[in-house]
Amino acid sequence: MNPFKWYPRSPVTPGDHRVNRDSAPHRRRADIEVLEPAASLTSEEYALFAEIGRQRRVEPGDKLFRRGDLGTTMYVISQGSVDLDFGDDLVAKRLGAREFFGELGLLIGDHARSADATVSSPGVLVELEQREFETLVERDPRLLAHFLRRAIMRVVLNEQSLIGRLRRRNLDLQTALDTLRATTHRLTQTEELTRTDELTGLANRRGFHLHLQTRRRTDVLVGRGLLLIDCDRFKGINDDHGHLTGDRVLQGVANILRSAAGPDDIACRLGGDEFCLMIKAESPADVMRVAEFITTTAHALHELQPSPPQIATLSVGACLVSPEGEWDDWYALADAALYRAKRLGGNRVEWQDAAFEPA
Repeated sequence: MNPFKWYPRSPVTPGDHRVNRDSAPHRRRADIEVLEPAASLTSEEYALFAEIGRQRRVEPGDKLFRRGDLGTTMYVISQGSVDLDFGDDLVAKRLGAREFFGELGLLIGDHARSADATVSSPGVLVELEQREFETLVERDPRLLAHFLRRAIMRVVLNEQSLIGRLRRRNLDLQTALDTLRATTHRLTQTEELTRTDELTGLANRRGFHLHLQTRRRTDVLVGRGLLLIDCDRFKGINDDHGHLTGDRVLQGVANILRSAAGPDDIACRLGGDEFCLMIKAESPADVMRVAEFITTTAHALHELQPSPPQIATLSVGACLVSPEGEWDDWYALADAALYRAKRLGGNRVEWQDAAFEPA
């Protein structure tokens, strides 16, 4: 007796590449035929198993076993149907009359069930355990050998199908992770853009204040100085040479601030042609040294007198930062010094002590 069902290849006419998938339940990979063992018992097998096994009447909802349960019983459906739920995203199966399941429990003994088995319609099952199996061996070893070959082939094919589904699921998971990483990267870039001035690449006002909040939480505002920087006669540059030239000047100022900033410093474009630089400084001399570098560098570049201009001279207001104060307090001090520098003709640094009380 052949334990396999053989389905011949459907005739294909020249130029016809279609495959008739309804002609038989076999699988086709490229042009290779794959034999599948029959899912149900033959008439001879069923008659023998029903004679040797123990009959059990079941009702819908009865649980035969759950995933992970150890079992030694094989089941044959005489009447009714049983649902096998493999969990996760694996496809459930509904088995009907003469179909069998749980055979590994019988063959291996104490096999962990891979599915939940639930009765879905009233019926009768045939149960076989080790002692019934031994009786089958004695009664008809040839017939049992054919059944075992088919059962083993079905297990192998099921495992191959499971491996394929797991590979596809892993691929889907990897794709989802790649998408998640790409989305996270885009969100990070978007968040960075909301903190960065598009023209100069420096922190914008929002980014600067977020930086201050972080430093305040970590108590690192001690020993800091603040510089407010403003371009001299910037409106004239825009009026005489256009806004593109004005943008290049602002970018030139940003480059000077970047070169002056240390690893713990932060440069910011507050808006228009107004910039600020918070630096690490223990004394007014530390602050003034950086401020003088900024104005001296801008003046030297301005003296080259390129046309159109690439830089403007700068006015700087400087002060020390008090950790107990707020941004408005520090800004008021530096702004008073900056106003004085502008009033005195620009291209200079002015200092403001904390004792100053702005009007």
